[in-house]
Amino acid sequence: MSEQATRPHSASVNPEDVARFNRLGELWWDKQGKMGILHDINPIRVTYIRDHVRRFLLGDHSALNESPERPLDGVRIADIGCGGGILSESLAELGATVTGIDPAPNNIAVASRHAEKMGLAIDYRNITAEALVETGEQFDAVAALEVIEHVEGPSEFIGKLARLVRPGGLIFLATIDRTMKSYVFAILGAEYVLGWVPKGTHDHNKFIRPDELSAWLRRAGMREIDRAGMSFQPLTRTWRKSHDTDVNYLMAAKKEA
Repeated sequence: MSEQATRPHSASVNPEDVARFNRLGELWWDKQGKMGILHDINPIRVTYIRDHVRRFLLGDHSALNESPERPLDGVRIADIGCGGGILSESLAELGATVTGIDPAPNNIAVASRHAEKMGLAIDYRNITAEALVETGEQFDAVAALEVIEHVEGPSEFIGKLARLVRPGGLIFLATIDRTMKSYVFAILGAEYVLGWVPKGTHDHNKFIRPDELSAWLRRAGMREIDRAGMSFQPLTRTWRKSHDTDVNYLMAAKKEA
């Protein structure tokens, strides 16, 4: 694989990060390896998307803990920066029609093979968000989780994502707050002490304050409808949704109809 193949021409793509994630290969599905943290937090991310889609898109106000087996049937979702397909597969299992895109070709190859093995029909494409925008396609929901802190122009990236959302549709984002606490936990702790992610994965200067993200969404015609933290519980070594957004957080926004 040539280096050029991992460097799509895009203002929203950081070539060094694309190359770094392109090298992960089958590690995406090693739950005990360097990407294990994504598997650990994935249930929180999936539940967050499921519940907001049911409430804001499907008008389902029944008890969310009584979710039908395939609660996302008929919902078209784009997973931007899908990596090896961890989120895409979970959404497809809930019935969503999923398009997963990633600028790293090895990621798409890994995701495609794993989805085929699991019997899941997911539309994977080795393209950038800009290229997807150029197709003119729009989706009921767009997810870009743990992605925006790796792009070149985050505010412009949000604008691209908004163009992919149909009127009345939703955007889901997950990223890391730019605080001293996040430097200690997300970089020193996660990369250098615990080894949860490869060293050099994150740049603290590229972390994003929640209010910054909310403002970019407003400029793109989106309205924030929720934000929530994801916090690690050291005693039980588990993750849970919380009110603490100082490190990892989720945000949902709706496009004005």
